[in-house]
Amino acid sequence: MSLVRLNIKGISYSQTQSGAYALVLNEVDGERTLPIIIGAFEAQSIAIALEKEIKPPRPLTHDLFKTFSDRFQIKVKQVIIHKLVDGVFYSSLICERDRIEEIIDARTSDAIALATRFNAPIFTYENILDKAGIYLKSKEEPEMEASKIEVEELLEGTPDDTSYQDFTLAELNNKLDEAVANEDYELAAKLRDEISKRQK
Repeated sequence: MSLVRLNIKGISYSQTQSGAYALVLNEVDGERTLPIIIGAFEAQSIAIALEKEIKPPRPLTHDLFKTFSDRFQIKVKQVIIHKLVDGVFYSSLICERDRIEEIIDARTSDAIALATRFNAPIFTYENILDKAGIYLKSKEEPEMEASKIEVEELLEGTPDDTSYQDFTLAELNNKLDEAVANEDYELAAKLRDEISKRQK
């Protein structure tokens, strides 16, 4: 299976969701995006790493891991999102010390938070993008960035979650198209996962 390199497009959040955010990755040489639902702490950690001007007063967990790794000459060379099961992405850290490589299992949100700190490339397999990737409607869509405002808003929280059990498959597909058009990647990811569950 061929690996596809991904970039971090940004972090999306919705006023209709609670406690979860969508980390949006896009393929380097293509038009697909890969929204991954992550928690508030991981979203904050990734946003802070992307926004170089923001320095937390004390090291976050991922900063501590980076300092620890640097001290013992451990390098994170790359992150691979290697599996998708029931809407959950599984990832590996490819690490190196003294020219010896080790593969460490990690939650995808943690793996990407570390990739941002090590400047490590992020990859996934073509079949995962085929299954979970979303095609953008417009090639000229503005880039999202993790700004200071977004980092602050990540700490504020949002209203309750929404259930999609009462919607038909056709309605879910229509809502998915609308969510992508409105750049609401978190909602799109949830709809995509609900559609995937029903199509099994």
